[in-house]
Amino acid sequence: MNDFIATTLPVPVRAHSGDDPAAILRFAADALNKGGAALATLVEIRGGAARALGDHVAIAADGRMCGYVSGGCVEAALAAEALQAIADGRDRMVKFGEGSPFFDLMLPCGGGITVAIHVLRSDDEIVNVLAKIAARRPAALSYSPQSQALAEPKEKPTTSQWRGGEFVSVYHPRTRILICGQGGEAEAVRRLAESAGYDVQVLRASDQVAARTLEIDRFTAVALLHHDLDAEAGVLTAALASPAFYIGALGSSRTHRRRVERLQARGVDPHQLGRIKAPIGMFGPTRDTINLAISVLADVASARLRSST
Repeated sequence: MNDFIATTLPVPVRAHSGDDPAAILRFAADALNKGGAALATLVEIRGGAARALGDHVAIAADGRMCGYVSGGCVEAALAAEALQAIADGRDRMVKFGEGSPFFDLMLPCGGGITVAIHVLRSDDEIVNVLAKIAARRPAALSYSPQSQALAEPKEKPTTSQWRGGEFVSVYHPRTRILICGQGGEAEAVRRLAESAGYDVQVLRASDQVAARTLEIDRFTAVALLHHDLDAEAGVLTAALASPAFYIGALGSSRTHRRRVERLQARGVDPHQLGRIKAPIGMFGPTRDTINLAISVLADVASARLRSST
């Protein structure tokens, strides 16, 4: 009688469809503490690709996964490879698309990718990264294929990349949008920003005391949605003194000229005045709140992409 019993690996199943790096890392840490996990990282792109270097898929030992390294065409196969790596207890590199042994898994873009699968043995470094992101500080993880370990790199590049024999994944805090205003415009921008997953803070016209104590970091966009220049003054002053990556203000070109004249009279540096996007938004003046919100959020997203390159 043959006593050998084949081990059946779980069938991969998507736990959720988000791609927020902090949520993926949190999922990986939780899965490790509930039975085991692997963290897969996109470390090479050959030709075109749907995702960026450093993007992750986290795979739990029970088959659940989240995150993306492609447009969704290789994640199931990647999860199967990760589950085998967890069972074997060894990291592995896997290629998909161009240059891959998986001839039946071609990427629609015609390119190829390499993914590093790391079997997690500790969540210490991931927990440290999550704490920094929560504190709105940049963070990074260095993966060494040779030692099969994660560590905090001594030097953090601005983008995810290979550094010598290690791949460094870089993480930035979630985009925060500070909305100063009241009425339909502010409410529409708030709803859309929250739906987009932004960290949203709303400041009303009466919150001038709060405006003077605002801490606006370089991952924050400021949207001034008042119809009164006096009402926006406190937040605008704080925004111009901050490293905010975007400052936009409601109003026509004529209104903006008055705004600039008032700020110049108060001695504001002329170079700072050029940071104000007015009229606010990507496609100029709009006549309804929904189109205004879309215009503002598109402009913010575009500015954030430019600021991170």
